[in-house]
Amino acid sequence: MALLPARVKYRKQHTRGFALDHVAQTGNRLAFGDYGIQVLESGKISARSLEAARVAASHYLGRSGKMWARVFPHTPVTKHPAESRMGSGKGEVDYWACCLDMGTVVFELAGVTEDQAREAFRRQAFKLPIKTRMIKRGVEG
Repeated sequence: MALLPARVKYRKQHTRGFALDHVAQTGNRLAFGDYGIQVLESGKISARSLEAARVAASHYLGRSGKMWARVFPHTPVTKHPAESRMGSGKGEVDYWACCLDMGTVVFELAGVTEDQAREAFRRQAFKLPIKTRMIKRGVEG
């Protein structure tokens, strides 16, 4: 089931001027696990992509290890229906996304071997729309 906020004060947000060249100042190092998957470019990731990546890794790992999701889709993305006329206000919320800066850690793993973590992150990378890399505790940078 896709992630979305339980309740929000305002259903639609102004489109934030999201810069595509920001480097993450926080959330760019491992906090919980021994291995992590880090994004190499800025961009938006939809809640469906995050859920697909989570399912791909947990399906591969089974019941071994522990996984943390470090990001949450707080941003509503609106869209007008196809073939509708111009104007008539802002469109309805189409999906929820999270805007990520370059270097943000998206998922972390602990309690698995390095080979298992590498394969789990490889499967996750196929599901995510932006380039990623694996990082290890003590070898970050």
